[in-house]
Amino acid sequence: MMDVTIDEFVRHLDDERGLAANTLAAYRSDLLQFEEFVRGSRYQGWDVPPKLVREFMSDLVNREYRQASQARKLAAVKALYKYLKTNNKVVNDPTTGLGGSPVAKRRPQVISTSDVERLLEQAADPSTPEEMRDRAMLETLYATGLRVSELVALDLEAIDAGFQRISLDKSTSRSRTVPLNERAGEALRVYIDDGRTKLPRQTDEPAVFLNHRGKRLTRQGFWLIVKAYASRARIEKPITPHTLRHSFATHRLQGEGNVREIQELLGHASSSSTKVYEELAREAREAV
Repeated sequence: MMDVTIDEFVRHLDDERGLAANTLAAYRSDLLQFEEFVRGSRYQGWDVPPKLVREFMSDLVNREYRQASQARKLAAVKALYKYLKTNNKVVNDPTTGLGGSPVAKRRPQVISTSDVERLLEQAADPSTPEEMRDRAMLETLYATGLRVSELVALDLEAIDAGFQRISLDKSTSRSRTVPLNERAGEALRVYIDDGRTKLPRQTDEPAVFLNHRGKRLTRQGFWLIVKAYASRARIEKPITPHTLRHSFATHRLQGEGNVREIQELLGHASSSSTKVYEELAREAREAV
């Protein structure tokens, strides 16, 4: 079960920060090394004392790991325990008070409202089932701030009959209901009523968004879709599916939104994850 927790944490990092694949692989490798050390002790889970973490760090010194590698591994362990404590998976955080550099948080990549509009305009007049799907996905992601993993995991039953809200199941995400604006609701209605029925599909496939084989579209497949539309829109900044989630949060805070509201919409366990958008929104307002 410990390795399952590591996989969950790495997915969390991917969803929340959109880290590069090699960075995520490094986190996983470092944490698997720590897990192996814990398994070699008398402790059977993640609830371990600070002494064990210090012993792990001493072991790295004895094995002549470079200081940069030691700091990176400690940062990964500290980040894991912050996640575990926030989600009530451990009683105490054994890394509290330990030295070492905190995990470097990459500032979320955000594009301007005008860039978002240019991106959405590229999909505004769909003529094929695939284009209807693309428009629905782009509009929904920017209107709701869903994680990409949540978007592609949507089943038909998650969308209400009036196309006004989406209910997210706790088995695949943080359980919550998010509202749809008129544009996103209409894009979903057109796709589901007129587009999805024309795509190849398995008769029992519950997924909202289908690929050309009639199966659930993957995150990688959606990344290629976003990349293609961003290229058409001539958006100069690097853009990924996570960019629309980050932009949703920042733009809402530039307007009438508040941190608590955005925290609930994004499904953050702690407001500390949301406050970075408050800073980005303030900087954007000051730049006007």
